[in-house]
Amino acid sequence: MGATGAQDHAHDHAHNRGGHVHSRGGGAGHDHAGHSHGVAANADRRWLAIALGLIGTFMAVEVAVGILAHSLALISDAAHMLTDAVSIVLALIAMRLAARPARGGFTYGLKRAEILSAQANGLTLLLLALWLAYEAVRRLIDPPEVAGGVVLVTALAGIAVNVAAAWCISKANRSSLAVEGAYQHILNDLFAFIGTAVSGLVVMTTGFVQADAIATLVVVVLMVKAGYALVRDSGRIFLEAAPAHVDPDAVGDRLVAHGLVTEVHDLHIWTITSGEAALSAHVLVEPEGDCHAVRRDLEKLLSAEYGITHTTLQVDHAQEALLSVGRGEAGDGHCAAPHGPVHREGPHVH
Repeated sequence: MGATGAQDHAHDHAHNRGGHVHSRGGGAGHDHAGHSHGVAANADRRWLAIALGLIGTFMAVEVAVGILAHSLALISDAAHMLTDAVSIVLALIAMRLAARPARGGFTYGLKRAEILSAQANGLTLLLLALWLAYEAVRRLIDPPEVAGGVVLVTALAGIAVNVAAAWCISKANRSSLAVEGAYQHILNDLFAFIGTAVSGLVVMTTGFVQADAIATLVVVVLMVKAGYALVRDSGRIFLEAAPAHVDPDAVGDRLVAHGLVTEVHDLHIWTITSGEAALSAHVLVEPEGDCHAVRRDLEKLLSAEYGITHTTLQVDHAQEALLSVGRGEAGDGHCAAPHGPVHREGPHVH
């Protein structure tokens, strides 16, 4: 292949890797400027901090009122608000950790801290939903005395606080699963206060004390829905699944459709953190093809059609012997331990 060709292939093999750029002579590397969100991150933290202040202040007031009014319902709402506050604190911590640069053994940095936060928020929503469902059923069977007037007034104040907190968090970047987790906590608390206000009004006007438990069961359904979505989405990222909107087989077929590409295998697509997908693949091109031109074409295609800009493409010339191989397994002569489907020009092997 020659010295120049060998150097070019070495560049192809290592092109576009994230993190630190190591080079001789201090040459500039790709800094992935699109991954830097310093100003936006500061704004997000500011909005989350405002929401935390609102939630924390009202929670303290609600606990005091609940104790004075002997209202378990209000104290339970305050406990729910405590989980809201914890979810915001987790999101703030995760954002701080994710902003740290990659170093040492953490080659992606701590970007997945926000996914841990999202999973914790989802799990707490599900666990809280189980507890509230148990309490609601128990109160349907043996309803306690409820001070409807106190419940109604406090719930209306809670609605106002949660609307303000939800608005603050909606101003932050909700594509972050950590922020979305905090938002879902606040939103479910808002629904809970609306249900509490309605139940308080019903108790005041009709004396039907079971209204409180019925309203709680409606909120439980919403909490399970939101909690399941957070656990599912964060779980996909931890299991290195492809983004939900990307079909790896379709991507492989699209790449091999390039005129000079003969085969694509060892194709992997995963999500580093919210909204940051990555791809790696081994690409074989015709012997007379220009590996660099093909790589650039494929990178442009992945960016334009799939929004994937963090790519590592190993591009090699297909050997004449390999071109004669039929529909065999991937890696005949060029991969020690291949895995995943093989995409070839013409009939594809999946």
